[in-house]
Amino acid sequence: AEDFPTAEERKLHSKEHRVKKEFRCEQCGKDFFTTAQKMKIHIKTHDEKSFQCSECEKYFSTKANLDAHKRIHTGERPYKCPHCEKTYNHGSHLKKHVRVHTNERPYQCSDCGKTFTNLGSLKSHQRIHSDEKPYQCKHCDKRFRYKSYLKYHERTHTGEKPYLCSHCGKSFSNPTHFRVHQRIHTGEKPYHCSVCEKRFRKYVNLQRHTTIHTRERPFKCSQCDKTFARSDVLKVHQRVHTGEKPYCCSICGERFAYLGSFQTHQNKHTKEETWPKNLQESQLGNCRS
Repeated sequence: AEDFPTAEERKLHSKEHRVKKEFRCEQCGKDFFTTAQKMKIHIKTHDEKSFQCSECEKYFSTKANLDAHKRIHTGERPYKCPHCEKTYNHGSHLKKHVRVHTNERPYQCSDCGKTFTNLGSLKSHQRIHSDEKPYQCKHCDKRFRYKSYLKYHERTHTGEKPYLCSHCGKSFSNPTHFRVHQRIHTGEKPYHCSVCEKRFRKYVNLQRHTTIHTRERPFKCSQCDKTFARSDVLKVHQRVHTGEKPYCCSICGERFAYLGSFQTHQNKHTKEETWPKNLQESQLGNCRS
């Protein structure tokens, strides 16, 4: 009574008691809920995944998530991209995909300024700025920041390549490499330059192309301060300083720092006018150092 000196205050306090006891959780007995909605939110802490799929018995926290999941079983894909023929079973997946066409990258790394189309990619990227690599390969000493990277790496030991291309029969251990490869057959080029509209299969190729317009040369040689638009061109340039000569003639053993010089030399032996432009180092003859 001393805490509530007036009749009005005592009446209001008594009402609070009555309201608080109106909604009780039957699972734990708590009765501190002022509204039914608050009690429903609390009940979810006991059973966060209360919506079950009748096909595979998976549980979901909301009916909306369950409905979206069911489309996996029915094959329904009601969300269609306005820019291409791709369809999706979830609206959020379509939203992420559309950014491939619009080049919208609203998520930016505060450490390096790199931008991303979705929050998940940003969070994954931010681990690059941390030295933590908690996942270790059981076959070798290599460590990885992400469990998925470890999984794909371990396939180099086991030889597992579960992703098979139905067009050419080539198989892949990494799903990303598989998806990029398929664009060779489908002709899909989802990345386009906003300046000249040129299209690319890979985002990294778009990045390289963009430097033509910006004249940006972000890759700097630590030996002579020369700058380059592409990291692979910088790598080739650095052979001037390191003396590296990765191209070796299998006929006479002479070594070369640059592919062009190697091809010119090979023509002397073979009498061929040209070599294929897509010559890979793996196709070159082996030389003993």
